[in-house]
Amino acid sequence: MNSNLIKFPVIKISQPLGDFFIGNIKARDLVNISYADVRRIEGEEREVERYLGIQRPLDKARVNKIRKYLESPDAAFPTGVVVAIDQNCAEFDNSGVLVLKPYEADFKEDDSITLDKVAKVLDGQHRIAAFINEAGNYDETLSKLFPDFEFNIVVFVGLDIDEQANIFATVNLAQTKVSRSLVYDLEGLSKTRSPFRTCHQVAVALDSADQSSPLYHRIKRLGLKTKGREESEPLTQAVFVESLIKLLSPDPFADRTLYMRGKTPKYFSNTELLKHPFRNMFISGKDTDIALILYNYFSSIQKKWPTAWTEIEKQGNILPRSNAFKAFMRYLRLAYLNIVRTEIGKVPSIEEFSTIFDKLKVSDNDFTSGNFKPGSGGESAFYKLLTGEKLFMI
Repeated sequence: MNSNLIKFPVIKISQPLGDFFIGNIKARDLVNISYADVRRIEGEEREVERYLGIQRPLDKARVNKIRKYLESPDAAFPTGVVVAIDQNCAEFDNSGVLVLKPYEADFKEDDSITLDKVAKVLDGQHRIAAFINEAGNYDETLSKLFPDFEFNIVVFVGLDIDEQANIFATVNLAQTKVSRSLVYDLEGLSKTRSPFRTCHQVAVALDSADQSSPLYHRIKRLGLKTKGREESEPLTQAVFVESLIKLLSPDPFADRTLYMRGKTPKYFSNTELLKHPFRNMFISGKDTDIALILYNYFSSIQKKWPTAWTEIEKQGNILPRSNAFKAFMRYLRLAYLNIVRTEIGKVPSIEEFSTIFDKLKVSDNDFTSGNFKPGSGGESAFYKLLTGEKLFMI
């Protein structure tokens, strides 16, 4: 038998994305075709990460827990590992066998693919890593425990990077294994317009495009601290996207599906825009206007309370943090509609937003965790302050 070939039985599945394969593969074989990609998660970048300019680290503690679980007599991985295979490395015949093999490029400008780099793991890297020893090879001690251990595997052949990223994001959103911030960040890869993609792009623009932005370097792109930034980032991209998206769409998944089918979601009437005021701007592709509204809105907040806004590291200062941000985003709908009246779609200036906040008799020193407790209660209390209800006990 050719040692450079990996063969295993599969069935072909047809779905809207196209055809893919589901089968069972020996643990040793799966490690041999994917371990190099798994190892790169620790210190380097996979293709998706390199495309995004981000890195998702391997959680060694989680790998150790999986290894411990494998020692139990009823260990099982019922859900499939999802991999992407280059079309040059896969052959399927009518007998129901998928053959994976390395690829030797004919031209210098093309990349050859060795057997240990055939499979790009889209989901299941921690399960695979549990079978790998410190040297990066299949752990032979596991063969004594279960010599015939097999993985349930889902194989996509010939996917481009955008399709790989979409599957990666969709699988992990459904299983809630990956931080929501990473999932929303991956939405930026999509070629299809969607409320998620727009909110992702607005977040990136306000966080990194211009140092004058009131939210400059305040958003953790992956839910984790951004590499190279010394100061704290008090907001996650998940909080940002989930707060903004409510102003764009009552059902963002339905809108995304329509765009994927080549259709355009409907515009809203003035009455409907009272709940989702940025809806028609989004449908018209005016993402820049949405970003500018947020820029001006939070600039007016920064102008009103410059000390509290700047002191991100100060103990107990909640103004730059998630609870205050979510309350401000809830209040943005009211503030925006109060300014534009019947001209929904207009971009208010910093000065126009400032007229709203100038009415609040609250000082920089009032934004403390003592006045606004952590959790949804603190967010609710902050929102009541913004809408004029009596709050402080001071």
